[in-house]
Amino acid sequence: MTTLLLIRHGQSLANLTRYFAGHTDPALTELGLKQAACTAEFLVAAYPITAVYSSDLLRAFQTGSAVAERLAQPVHKDTSLREIFAGQWEGKSFDEIREQFEEDYHCWMTDIGHCRPTDGESTAELLVRAENALRRIAEENPNGVVAVATHATVIRVIQSKLSGMGLEGMKDVPWVVNASVTELHYEDGRFTLGKIGQAAHLQDLRTDMPANV
Repeated sequence: MTTLLLIRHGQSLANLTRYFAGHTDPALTELGLKQAACTAEFLVAAYPITAVYSSDLLRAFQTGSAVAERLAQPVHKDTSLREIFAGQWEGKSFDEIREQFEEDYHCWMTDIGHCRPTDGESTAELLVRAENALRRIAEENPNGVVAVATHATVIRVIQSKLSGMGLEGMKDVPWVVNASVTELHYEDGRFTLGKIGQAAHLQDLRTDMPANV
């Protein structure tokens, strides 16, 4: 069995100022760097990690690098682990998105599993991209324990499928918090969920999604 440890990146500048980053590339905040370091300490103590992968976007790469540095391992960048591409929403605040793209934003807030940010990538397309990437990583690391630094919507859409809720139930799956850890187990060609959104180790460093995301 191979275990993938999906890490949502630490707090980014986009999280702090509440804009939709998507494929834009903000760095971690000072707090985000502390979160990444805290999660790295937790992971290295709790799991026998054999490899580290990351989205190529800086906020995820900085998070994955915190783990890799403690293990003296490289970080394998993978563009397929990126956040959803948000089209015209990229770089806009959620208040701006609500005002300028009312219908698409309403879908995001009420039925995210059937949503496409305006001129962007749908959550259904993201699911295919992310699942293919995670399957490839699992098959590249048989019987390994792999840290995978990625993004909130990636984790939410994968969790929705593997929990049996599917895209229809994605609206009822909560966002995981910054620098949390979700386990995926891969065996005989199938993924199953383990622990979801582990964040107790963050204590007072924890940050949650705002209500309008």
